[in-house]
Amino acid sequence: MNILTAAEMGAVDRLTAEQFGIPLDELMDRAGAAVAAFCVRQYPAAMRITVLCGKGNNGGDGLVAAKGLMYAGRTVQVLLLGHSEELTEAAATALRRLREEAASVIVHEVVDEEALKNCEDIVSGSELLIDALVGTGFKPPLRGLAVAARDMVEKLDIPLVAVDLPSGWDADSTAEASAEAFRADAVVTFTAPKTAHVFGHLTRNEKTGGAFGPVVVAQIGSPAEAVKSGSGLTWTGASKALAEKPRGVNSNRGKFGHVLLVGGSYGKAGAPAMASLAALRTGAGLVTAAVPKSIVNTVARITPELMMVPLAEGSKGAVSFKNLDAAKLEALLQKITILALGPGLSTEGDASEFSRHMVEKTTLPVVIDADALNAFAGKTNLLDGAGRTMVLTPHPGEMARLAGLTVKEVEADRIGLARRFATEHKLTLVLKGWRTLVAHPDGSVAVNTTGNPAMAKGGSGDILTGIVAGMLAQFPGDVARAVETAVYLHGLAGDFAARAMDEHTVLATDTLAHLSDAFRYRVADADGLTWISGLHG
Repeated sequence: MNILTAAEMGAVDRLTAEQFGIPLDELMDRAGAAVAAFCVRQYPAAMRITVLCGKGNNGGDGLVAAKGLMYAGRTVQVLLLGHSEELTEAAATALRRLREEAASVIVHEVVDEEALKNCEDIVSGSELLIDALVGTGFKPPLRGLAVAARDMVEKLDIPLVAVDLPSGWDADSTAEASAEAFRADAVVTFTAPKTAHVFGHLTRNEKTGGAFGPVVVAQIGSPAEAVKSGSGLTWTGASKALAEKPRGVNSNRGKFGHVLLVGGSYGKAGAPAMASLAALRTGAGLVTAAVPKSIVNTVARITPELMMVPLAEGSKGAVSFKNLDAAKLEALLQKITILALGPGLSTEGDASEFSRHMVEKTTLPVVIDADALNAFAGKTNLLDGAGRTMVLTPHPGEMARLAGLTVKEVEADRIGLARRFATEHKLTLVLKGWRTLVAHPDGSVAVNTTGNPAMAKGGSGDILTGIVAGMLAQFPGDVARAVETAVYLHGLAGDFAARAMDEHTVLATDTLAHLSDAFRYRVADADGLTWISGLHG
């Protein structure tokens, strides 16, 4: 699914009308109907609803939604901020039809702050509010009556659904938050997500245990051929279908790959254990953990299905360079589908040199994480994914060391940096953080919208490494979608964990307990809405 800019969304609407013969009025009818249906299903007990409408097409969507909500048996009032004579042509048509077809819906034309204040009892007496003031075409800041309306609803503990975007957001923003925008408990947008939908924290989460509120996309009739994007940005959730394919009845473990997880050191047995278990839980046919011999028994306790290989170690409990003996290495890599390198490896003794030579001496698909990434700081010329599958999974600190930058510099240009590094080194880069990015060798970048602050715990990165390796083991010929799916599943399992627990108490291994929930989840709900953020069902 493409991620669009505001200008690209405008072009989609024009193409839909001019080349595919679907007029704006019809798109508006479908958009408003989608908002009404979402509100009825998501807030079934809300019988008194107030719709805040602006003078543009976003307000038109709200007017259509008001009519649909009235037909659904709700008592609806509309606050139209401005004179009705100032509406756009499409919004004016929606208002005329509302008055003709839904006369019980009272429309208040609010032309100044005194008139708004007189409507305060209407707003505060509602059980649901709908924000349809301004949408994708808006450029901040909010002014005048919109600011006063924002301040009015901000202090109310009433659910608020935003149409397209919370009013005040810039659709092209990559910022996490907007101080000027309306709050929102849910967002219903149309056709495709815009930049702000995937990068912004649009929905509050104070009452949801760490899980975010819904951001959903409704399809309203624009053909796929019209939805064009020049940014190269897509959404990871669109790849999740890869994990939904049923296995053939004549399956065996050999069809689902063999992961070799190399990592661990004295005092760091948990990391390879968690990564190995994650690869197994993701569906790899076989998983072998190769760890220093002193921690073999500790790692093996994670699950009896895990196979073990003891590695020679140095005096500080880290892997020894001796393990790279040609005969030993050949035996270790025999019949392996994918190599995952780094969790718990440390940088003591020979560990860093071991990591670099391990990558150099094998052409196997490889996932590089943690201290194996740190081994390439200042030596990124050795990272070359040409002719092989190479996936790196750095957090911002590891990315900073690889790129020779500060963390602040990494965070200031996440998309550009990820794209440049992936294309220059011909590899797939998973840059973790708020809205993890999956950058591919061809320059495309997928944005992940699952995950939450509950996952900010030690071990989360190790779990992700195992999930990535497990997906690649099963789908070695579909690298881009396998990695995107892995990242999406990891965050989604974390969202389920946060919903079931308090975000303070979630452990990295709790995400694995909810991985089956993530596999069973479908990004589209029963009404066909695509959930970019939040959980349905």
